[in-house]
Amino acid sequence: MSKRILVIDAHPKAGSLSQALAQRYADAARAAGHQVELVELRTLRYEFDLPHGYNEPAPLEPDLVRLQEQIRQAQHLVWAYPVWWGSVPARLKGLLDRILQPGYAFRYQRGQTWPERLLKGRSARLLVCLDTPGWYFRWLQGAPAHRMMKTAVLEFCGISPVRISEFTPVIKSSAAQRERWLAQAADLGRLGA
Repeated sequence: MSKRILVIDAHPKAGSLSQALAQRYADAARAAGHQVELVELRTLRYEFDLPHGYNEPAPLEPDLVRLQEQIRQAQHLVWAYPVWWGSVPARLKGLLDRILQPGYAFRYQRGQTWPERLLKGRSARLLVCLDTPGWYFRWLQGAPAHRMMKTAVLEFCGISPVRISEFTPVIKSSAAQRERWLAQAADLGRLGA
């Protein structure tokens, strides 16, 4: 069954492994008959910060309005990014702060502890590059970037299931290992998973 898939390359630098994973996933998904859009965050123009918090959210730039609509139309979201200092790059964090606003991604209701999750009906795949060995990131550091993206952000907005594919340690990887990772991303793309 064909899916509408939005692939988001969230690495700030062109030519990264994250970009290659996103591209390989998107190409394989298209070849398998899925409807795919690929967005490279580094090409979008937007302010990363919320100077007044959510009390006075700044109007969204045209690139962010378009991305919100792409998310709204997608059935499956794919996010490709590195982990830096246990978290996501600043450009991605700023994007999440700006586009996942109350009324778009979630809505609090009077007398309710938990918000209404407005992005239900979508699934997600995280293609995550780390220099830290996966076991160390999970067991000693507590996988903070995974918990943030999966639980605190995507599931909070109703996106589920959220599955994570780790590519680690990038810093010690060989060309052959990186090619195996790209093939893994292509396999996922063909499945729309």
